[in-house]
Parts: sequence; structure tokens; C-alpha cells
Amino acid sequence: MSSIRLADLAQQLDAELHGDGSLAISGIASMQSAQSGQITFLSNSRYREQLADCLASAVVLTEADLPWCRSAALVVKNPYLTFARMAQILDTTPKPADSIAPSAVIDPSAKLGKNIAVGANAVIESGVELGDNVVIGPGCFVGKKARIGAGTKLWANVTIYHEVQLGSDCLVQSGTVIGADGFGYANDRGNWIKIPQLGTVVIGDRVEIGACTTIDRGALDNTLIGNGVIIDNQCQIAHNVIIGDNTAVAGGVIMAGSLKIGRYCMIGGASVINGHMEICDKVTVTGMGMVMRPITEPGVYSSGIPLQPNKTWRKTAALVMNIDDMSKRLKAVERKVGKD
Repeated sequence: MSSIRLADLAQQLDAELHGDGSLAISGIASMQSAQSGQITFLSNSRYREQLADCLASAVVLTEADLPWCRSAALVVKNPYLTFARMAQILDTTPKPADSIAPSAVIDPSAKLGKNIAVGANAVIESGVELGDNVVIGPGCFVGKKARIGAGTKLWANVTIYHEVQLGSDCLVQSGTVIGADGFGYANDRGNWIKIPQLGTVVIGDRVEIGACTTIDRGALDNTLIGNGVIIDNQCQIAHNVIIGDNTAVAGGVIMAGSLKIGRYCMIGGASVINGHMEICDKVTVTGMGMVMRPITEPGVYSSGIPLQPNKTWRKTAALVMNIDDMSKRLKAVERKVGKD
């Protein structure tokens, strides 16, 4: 979209228009960098004084912040949520592919829906089913009997292994691998014997997966990702993990096998979560959390030591290393006080 009238934008966003509705809006920018022809938003009233110097043609804000605005405005209840919807309307991101490229390799047995696009050098193997309006980016591989629901988009170089199922309206960023073998081996007197991973990965609708993330197929049962889940870049999701609907997983998270995570959870970046256990609904794990035991109550959980100056950290580490001895001495004192 090259531009849109402010009045039309207000109507699509269900916003209350203040000012000239004929203004042409060509893009979105931050309050600090916005120029004429662009729109910005104010989601925190602490920064309302910056409106005086803002050069944007229009601002999305709440009614409480309107008196500080010197430009046209769209008044809404939740400016940040409105920003997300507005960004979708004004999005200029190109499609991963626009048509079926001559160099794409598509097996004749693949079932293609209407309005399919497949980028250059992509490979669609036998038995694949693609729903309507599916877009497969350049260099992607979609393995035998995989199923991809309507409206789903794969960016360049995504690998979808055999029999993996993706729901409708999903988005998978470049370099992600879905359905690779889980880490399953048996030990025979020091030698590792591979266990073929016979399950697959089943992903729900409206799931977004970041770049270079891996989701392993199940050993016997399937790895399951619920509806509305969002997963950031460079995450490792092991075999037979189950993630409930609308859970968010930030970058660099590692999940061990047979873990079950509930609905509406938020997993902070670089967290590590043990396998063969369960995390209940509505749990937040803050960044770099190390989750070694089940979580049975909703709430916010944290672990680890925040960054400290090196001298302070060395003292903290020394105390931690001696905590067992300190505990024994404290118990001895308690026993002595108890006798007295």
C-alpha cells in the first residue's frame, strides 16, 4: 500500500478521528523519527511531552493524552494494540513468492489448492497437500505427505520433513526446520543405537515460528504445537513436546523432550526447560530461567543471578560455593541453642 487517507485508516481501526481526515498516510514511524506523511503512536503517557516536538502528520493515542497533541490524531483505548493492527494495514513486506517459479520442483502427485505460489528451487515431494493461498518461499523443502493449511507462508529455505502438518494462516521464517529426528538413542555397552523417530509434528492454526528454530518430530507420539502459539528465533523444541494454545516462546529457548507446556504461558529468552514434566496454564518464566521441576500454579517464575560487577560476582560465587558448609554450621548452632 502506497498511502491511505487518515479518515479511511480511522474507519478501519475503529478510531475517533481528530483533525484533517484527508491527510495521506504513507507509513509508520517512532515519535522521534516520524516525518510529515507518517503516523506514530503514544502508548505510555510518561512520554506525552515528546508530542510537542513530534513531526508526524498524525498520532494514535488515548483521550487522556489528546490535549498534548498538536497534529491530527486517532483516539483509541489501546494505542499499542492499534499500532499492531495499523502495521498490518500499512505493511509493505513482499510475499516470499508471487507465482510458481519455473525452477520449482513439484511432484505430480502433490495436491495444490487455489492461488498457490512456490519460489525458485523449492521442492514439493510426493503426496504433499497445500491449501488455498499457500506461499512457499525460494529454496524450501516440503517432504513426502506433508500437509500445509490455507494461507500459510514459508519464507526462504524452510525445511518441512515428511508427514508434518501445519495449520492455516501460519508464518514460518527462513532457515527453520520442522520435523527433524528427535534426539533418541539407546546405549549398547558404550555404543549409541539410533531410535528411528516414528511420530511427526502437528502444528495448529495461526502459529508463527521465527528464523532458524528447530521443532523435532516425536519418537512414537507426535510433537504438538497449539493454535495461536508464537515462537521466536533459534529455539530448540525437542521430540514429543506439547505447547498449549496462545503460548509465547522468546528467542534461544531450549525445551527438552516430552515436556508439556500449558496455554497462555510466556517463556522468556534463553530459558532452559527440563523434559518429562508439565508446566500449567498461565505461567511466565522470566529470561534465562532454568526450569528443572514441574510448575503447578500459575504465576511468574525466575531463576539465576542477574549481572553484577565482576568483583561483586566473585564474592557472590564464593558465598554460593560455601553455602553447604554455612548450612552445617548454622544447624550446629541451632542444636546448641536448643540444648541451652
